[in-house]
Amino acid sequence: MRKNKVSAHRKDFSILALDDDQVMTLTLQSYFEASGYHVDTENDPVAAVERVRNGKYDILLLDFLMSPILGDEVVSRIREFNKDIYIILLTGHKSMAPPLKTIRELDIQGYYEKSDRFDQLELLIESCVKSISQMRTIRSYRDGLNHILDGLPALYRSESAQDALTTVLHGAVSLLPGADGFAYIDAGHLAGIGDFPEGDHSFRFFCGEGKYRGEPQDGEKVYTAFRAGGAAARRSGDLLLTPLTGDKHEVFGVICLETSQGWRSDLEQLLEVFARQAGSALCNVLFRTVIDAKNRELRDAYTTMHANYLEMVDAMRQMVDAKDLYTRGHSDRVAYYAQLIARRLGRDETYVERVRIAGLFHDIGKLGTDDVILRKDSALTESEYAEIKNHCQRGERILSSLSAFSDVCPFVRSHHERWDGRGYPDGLSGTDIPEPARIINVADSFDAMTSHRGYREELSLEQAIAQLRQGRGTQFDPEIADLFIDILSDYPAICRELAWTFGPDPSQSETNEVRK
Repeated sequence: MRKNKVSAHRKDFSILALDDDQVMTLTLQSYFEASGYHVDTENDPVAAVERVRNGKYDILLLDFLMSPILGDEVVSRIREFNKDIYIILLTGHKSMAPPLKTIRELDIQGYYEKSDRFDQLELLIESCVKSISQMRTIRSYRDGLNHILDGLPALYRSESAQDALTTVLHGAVSLLPGADGFAYIDAGHLAGIGDFPEGDHSFRFFCGEGKYRGEPQDGEKVYTAFRAGGAAARRSGDLLLTPLTGDKHEVFGVICLETSQGWRSDLEQLLEVFARQAGSALCNVLFRTVIDAKNRELRDAYTTMHANYLEMVDAMRQMVDAKDLYTRGHSDRVAYYAQLIARRLGRDETYVERVRIAGLFHDIGKLGTDDVILRKDSALTESEYAEIKNHCQRGERILSSLSAFSDVCPFVRSHHERWDGRGYPDGLSGTDIPEPARIINVADSFDAMTSHRGYREELSLEQAIAQLRQGRGTQFDPEIADLFIDILSDYPAICRELAWTFGPDPSQSETNEVRK
């Protein structure tokens, strides 16, 4: 009865019988093959070493006294390349066995004194089989854990819940050879997931290799049963069902596998370990999917807001230009020159954009200046000049009421301050003047000098550069003035870029085109 009970499993174990007595090896082969083992025989000890090297044997039965080499030498050679095979030494008499120290050093699992009965040898072999089975289980568990760990990076890198779930199912199937089945999740039951962006966030069903004999609706049925009955793995016939749980141990999915090869407890444990890791990774992917969707919404909102912002900038710029035909396009050019200077100074693009916006709005305070003063084609009186100078503070007040432009208010206020402290409105000097304001001062002055006004003609490029050199260290920051003069060495290209970007300037005379 006992023999029949275990013989079904013995076919998984292979034995090599080595003895220079052919009758002995054939007898061993006949006896143990009848017990269900696979047994090969060998009578040459040197050839046996090569057979172990090239074959897959679990147990080696070998005689001690052989030629041309003894059994201990056979074992010694085998242990150089195979530490796992179980070895039982056969001896004609105990006195002929090697010393116990040698047996231990060569990792021999036991020895058997030859007789007409093989009961004791069979017990030794069964003991080896139990140990081998345990080692196989341990290795299978170890390999399975390594497989799980190796597969987790790909799972965490999944771009969508659907990709992640497919990866989970394939990972589960690969743990259990011959298995097939489905995986199912319902993201709506995952705590904190919020609004799932893919619409119907339940019923994600996949078959592994297409062998699963169940129906697609099984996924929802099994999942519903799990939520009602708790998060514990269950076995039902050829099916093994394992829940997918979140960080708060709530069930939000299930893996169902089917196999006709039977379930080992170690494989069930591996699947539970895998399901816990897969559940955590799926949570990560699901949360990331929601976050990515929210980020897309935020990006879209930002794009819309930025477009509205640019429309507002353009509308306000046109309002300033509409005040005076002779200064139309002036703000665009000042902003363009200012951003060239900021970039040449090595500032980042956020800084460059702030300088550009400040350049566009540096004269916005003139919206509150009387048109008669702005369009006067003769010299201003002292009171009229005082009113013009107020545009710096007025511009600051206008922009401060709009949160989108509050960060450029100080630059608009200070763009008429001078390096020597003789500017307005606050009489700041040197580096006490914000750098963007010093940049705009140079750009603004250059464009004013090279633009046609009703009360005077524009200066030539050479005359304007001479004025910049003359004003460095008094009106202008000397470093910025020198840097801008260097930029102006490519003035024709700058003019072409201005014309391409903003179009022709109606305030510029025909002679100005020649000057360019």
